[in-house]
Amino acid sequence: MGFASRAARAGLMAVASIAAMTAPFATLAAWAGPRIKDVADFEGVRENQLVGYGLVVGLAGTGDSLRNSPFTRQSLAAMLERLGVNASNGNLNTRNVAAVMVTANLPPFASQGARIDVTVSALGDSRSLAGGQLLVTPLMGADQQVYAVAQGPLAIGGFAASGQSGSSVTRGVPTAGRIASGALVEREINFDIGAMRELRLALRNPDFTTAQRIAAAINGAIGTPVARASNPGTVILTRPQDYAGDMVSLVGRIENLEVEVDTAARIVIDESSGIVVMGENVKVSTVAIAQGNLTISIQEDPFVSQPEPFSRGGETVVVPSSAVDVEEEEGGLVVVPGGVPLRQLVNGLNALGVTPRDMISILQALKAAGAIQAEIEVM
Repeated sequence: MGFASRAARAGLMAVASIAAMTAPFATLAAWAGPRIKDVADFEGVRENQLVGYGLVVGLAGTGDSLRNSPFTRQSLAAMLERLGVNASNGNLNTRNVAAVMVTANLPPFASQGARIDVTVSALGDSRSLAGGQLLVTPLMGADQQVYAVAQGPLAIGGFAASGQSGSSVTRGVPTAGRIASGALVEREINFDIGAMRELRLALRNPDFTTAQRIAAAINGAIGTPVARASNPGTVILTRPQDYAGDMVSLVGRIENLEVEVDTAARIVIDESSGIVVMGENVKVSTVAIAQGNLTISIQEDPFVSQPEPFSRGGETVVVPSSAVDVEEEEGGLVVVPGGVPLRQLVNGLNALGVTPRDMISILQALKAAGAIQAEIEVM
């Protein structure tokens, strides 16, 4: 046996060994289902939106024009008054200040002193917030209470530049930016989940079958009927009387349980971009599909007709000449068997050589004919 043959044999054995080693992991990955924490939200465990109004200073002449932004002028004058500077009679004419809206999401169970990210967006006619510094800005919730205070330098992803001749270039959005860890939490939202006796799980995609499977998985893991599906979107979890831990430990025990999610047959169509997304439960009845394009091209080729030399009454005229050509692509009739799953349906449509635009028309025609068992949602 030559060196090449031994090397080839060794390479095949190595590939076989790797395939044997990765086969169990591939099987586990194929059968692993989503966890309860991935398909449902727990009651009270959610973010809260915060919003505030502030000023960004330090801009290199790209801020608001105070003549066109009276709210910026008023805010700047009020800020200076609080700092002991009398600016009521002064002629404020700076372009280094911009009024902004500051937004943030307060995470669940955020403690006092924790830092959160904030987003800053220009409110007036500022051209760019690059290089700006956000001054102290209180962030309020829907109850008009201050929950965080933001301040810090902005990080801008875009830029804008212009010349004296009027030409300009803009990339990204220079009037919006972020401050990483730019706000301090000043008020906590009290929510004692550990002392709760009952907790609701809200399914992100409500479904009767999925709700029942979640309840069955929880009851099987705990050993007692502690969960029940009250409706397609809610599973009620009750802490047993003799349970050793609190609700936090119970949630931590069940949130990693794997469940098999069931979804309704649905087709989502985005006609503007030609995107078609079909679920695995989409099935069709026995149907024959034909698809073909008819192309008609008309070419005008006029020519000039002149009279004979020395003829009387003759005129030079332009004689129209048209050539009409009709081309029709071959579109065979393809039979799609009834009750086929998504894979066979896609293969049948691909056999026709259809484009996404044509596929949208075919799916809508199948729905109109009553041959497809799915809900079609047009975005």
